[in-house]
Amino acid sequence: MNFKTGLVTAVVAAVVAALVTAATIAIVWRLAPGVVNVSSFDEKRIIKVVRDYLTKNPDILVEMTNELDKRQAAEQAEKQQKVIGDNAEAIFRSPLAHVAGNPNGDVSVVEFFDYNCGFCKRALPDVVKLAQNDNKVRLVLKELPIFGEESEGAAKVALASAKQGKYFEMYQKLFTEPGKADKDKALRIAGELGLDKAQLEKDIQDPEIQKSLDEAKELANELGLQGTPLFLIGDRSIPGAPDDLYDQLTKNVAEVREKGCKATC
Repeated sequence: MNFKTGLVTAVVAAVVAALVTAATIAIVWRLAPGVVNVSSFDEKRIIKVVRDYLTKNPDILVEMTNELDKRQAAEQAEKQQKVIGDNAEAIFRSPLAHVAGNPNGDVSVVEFFDYNCGFCKRALPDVVKLAQNDNKVRLVLKELPIFGEESEGAAKVALASAKQGKYFEMYQKLFTEPGKADKDKALRIAGELGLDKAQLEKDIQDPEIQKSLDEAKELANELGLQGTPLFLIGDRSIPGAPDDLYDQLTKNVAEVREKGCKATC
């Protein structure tokens, strides 16, 4: 059974269950007048009427599932806006996160990412393009190593490289260099970028590095993040790396610039 078939089956079951009550017999009466005697509650006949009607009119199920999707998306967006408003300082202005682009820009674009995430890698050119083409964008980068110790090791080296002014270069190299990202790979890249590797090893132990990772993880949990990447443009969000990511980013930046945020951002 595929997902859509399972969903339709669940919807039918829910509809039937909801209709088998004295309060909803009138609805069935409207669907098939005269078939059901509302003075005598006949559960089996009601179920048969509903099933037959839905079988003959399957488009209703599509309408129902579409409406359900819309309502759930609206509820999720409302919930997310509240979380963003409640955590705006940590999301947009945390001293623990690195800011690329224009630190004093008028619109903040936040990315939660993992260096071993294929979709994050695919998103990289569009993210860099945005920062290069719009000199008023603040690009807030949230290291979220969800793929285990190797990702965490790479993230810590990247964060430590900020102390030597090479974070954004590290960020790009860790995505573009072939192979899995881990601490060893990050250190090799650091050497190629001219960083002091001995100092870098010391800086990795800075408690602020772990605090940055912990903060990003906590925010991701609050936002209900299901995977990486997640982009927040003010209080608007783009999950994943759609083919038109750059267009979506620029569109949302323009909207936030023009209309502002419903929540604090």
